[in-house]
Amino acid sequence: MQIMRYINLLNKISRVRTKKCFIYNNTIIFAVHPRFVSRAIGPAGKNIKSIQEKLGKRVRVIKEADGINDAKRFVEDIVEPVSFRSLEVRGDDFILVAGIRNKAALIGRNKRRFGELNKILNDYFGKDLRIV
Repeated sequence: MQIMRYINLLNKISRVRTKKCFIYNNTIIFAVHPRFVSRAIGPAGKNIKSIQEKLGKRVRVIKEADGINDAKRFVEDIVEPVSFRSLEVRGDDFILVAGIRNKAALIGRNKRRFGELNKILNDYFGKDLRIV
């Protein structure tokens, strides 16, 4: 229910409709159509700043994934500034290859970030995540 409120707030402030909103690393992330990213952000980030002030949380806007082939860019946008080497699709899983330090940042304390990212990818693409 809370996610629906976030989506309605984005629509009210920026006049951009989206169905994809999720929380990763205490940040609310909206995935919008590539044409509407700049409209959602607003001039000089005005819309995002307004949403952040109302909610008291960090907010980011990223481009929607254009199918499974665009999953790598989509995950990079979500986990930014943390980087990883590659993202492969094997069967029903995404295999994310990361370095030692980046692996720890992607997994997070008590596997919190891993759980959040796994849920996002499972909801969005219907595939589970494995980090190696």
